[in-house]
Amino acid sequence: MKRILMGIGTVAGAFALAACGTSTAAQAPAGPVAAAPAAQGASGGGVATASSRTPRCTTADLEVLLGKPAEKNDAPGQFDIPLTYRNTTDHTCGLYGVPGVDLVGPDDATFGPVYHLPRVDNGVKYNEVPAGTTASATITVVKPAAGEPAWTPTKLNTIPPGQTSALTAKWPSDLPVLRQDAATHPGSYVNGILADPA
Repeated sequence: MKRILMGIGTVAGAFALAACGTSTAAQAPAGPVAAAPAAQGASGGGVATASSRTPRCTTADLEVLLGKPAEKNDAPGQFDIPLTYRNTTDHTCGLYGVPGVDLVGPDDATFGPVYHLPRVDNGVKYNEVPAGTTASATITVVKPAAGEPAWTPTKLNTIPPGQTSALTAKWPSDLPVLRQDAATHPGSYVNGILADPA
């Protein structure tokens, strides 16, 4: 039974980190999978905000940590993975917006070795990250169903918002991803940055 992409998401253009193969056709996932949600405004409620005058966190200010994948209750086969940035400096910096995320793995015959994830601008408008603290975005990916082509990334490259150089994290070896590079409303995407709870 074919998965139906639930909802119509407004997805920003993919953030290019490296060249990839030419997309020729969309692969629709099978089973119930949520598509990228519509872009939302800044979230509120207990979030530490910063003036736009606060200097942005640079790539050199940060380290990246990839959390444990968790399957969505309402969309079997779709997983959320926390993407956490830690401020390793002795000063506060601003981290907000949507990071660029590329999954890098074997050379797929159709799409190439790099999967540029679409971005959904649904994070906080401004966000301060004091020294030694963190802020996170969530990566959502679709795992292939039985009989669908499996592609397992080896690593993740991410460019923090407003920056040009990347940080790298190892991808979980037991989490293959369904390539949907040419899909209009793919079930794999990266969400905006949110402040971590105090």
